[in-house]
Amino acid sequence: MKTMFRSLLVVCALATFSAPAHAADKAAAHHIVIQVSQNDPGRMNLALSNTANAIKYYTGKGESIAVEIVAYGPGLNMLREDKSPVKERIKALKASPIGGDVRFSACHNTQMNMEKREGHPIRIIPEAQVVPAGIVRLTQLQEEGWSYIRP
Repeated sequence: MKTMFRSLLVVCALATFSAPAHAADKAAAHHIVIQVSQNDPGRMNLALSNTANAIKYYTGKGESIAVEIVAYGPGLNMLREDKSPVKERIKALKASPIGGDVRFSACHNTQMNMEKREGHPIRIIPEAQVVPAGIVRLTQLQEEGWSYIRP
């Protein structure tokens, strides 16, 4: 029974790590993944500005675009409910007409390490999805042909 349970866990983990991007993202003409791995509000704001500018530029030309910001390591603070210096800006971006083209991914490994270090649960903002590992998510998207940006 334990072996079957472990096998099921491995299959679920592999399915999660190999999950393709959303179908709508596949149809986009342009794909950008932005890494945020520093606890620096200036870089976080730059990532959000880069995102908004790219979306405005391409949609202004009538072209579709998908953007995903992947936060891990100290950069996970960007997506923390209790510490994000940019959470109001993220909410405003997601609520805007261009916000549907943006996804935020939070590293589960970093979240667990922060929880262990801080001794309490770390809540991620509702606009973000938790992915198993930020570095793996970046790799997946780059292997699918997404353009990589690190502000």
